[in-house]
Amino acid sequence: MLKPLGLLDKKVLVPRGAGQAKSFSQLVEKYGGISIEIPLIAFRPIEFTQQLQNAINQIDTYDWIIFTSNVTVETFFSFYKKAEPKSFPKIAVIGKKTEEVLQERGFKTEFVPSAYVTEVFTDEFLSLVRSGSKVLIPKGNLAREYISTALSNHGVLVDEIVIYETYMPEESTEKLAKIIAQDELDILMFTSPSTVNHFMSVVKKYQLESHIDRCVISCIGPVTERKIRAFGLPVHVSPTEYTVKEMIISTINFLAK
Repeated sequence: MLKPLGLLDKKVLVPRGAGQAKSFSQLVEKYGGISIEIPLIAFRPIEFTQQLQNAINQIDTYDWIIFTSNVTVETFFSFYKKAEPKSFPKIAVIGKKTEEVLQERGFKTEFVPSAYVTEVFTDEFLSLVRSGSKVLIPKGNLAREYISTALSNHGVLVDEIVIYETYMPEESTEKLAKIIAQDELDILMFTSPSTVNHFMSVVKKYQLESHIDRCVISCIGPVTERKIRAFGLPVHVSPTEYTVKEMIISTINFLAK
């Protein structure tokens, strides 16, 4: 049975920016934890390119558009402000949260995979899309090419367009280094490989490896887990459902044991 205050007085790293950290922190605090918000990842739109302009002008020629995250949705529509659901391609997404963001904009999602991970999305989506179909994938600069490669190998015409870049906020570096050095973190929660990379860049820069040995490490998804292990760190919690809520619940269960 889940303890109501299973994170009591535990200081938990919330690696998201102000706009995304609220619901994460509320869950941590709901279970008695202390959320330490330090954005390890931030996003900024790229400059408007001719390739993006062409895709927007020809949006009705695509059979599908794939959104892999909330950030992708928000950034795409910041460029494409006049989108109408009736003139839009069919939409596929990887996760429920992304689907909800689209619903708020009046757009219906045609496909959501059974598990919110790239490999499962690709395997299940391939059965829906025909060879010769045209698919648009807006993405970040660090996104994997797994989906586009698999679709192209299936005979699908894929346009991948980078619309935002991922970076480590400058103000987070010193703040994170100070908190780690003072042993102010009990639980590290990572939501993507980029958050791991940025966290470890600070650890290595300030030689703080010994200060994270005591921490419980949780993450979302197999790709993030592999990235953590690549740095020689243990992964104590990696839930089968790739959501922040499940990561927190699984961490509570781990601590109870």
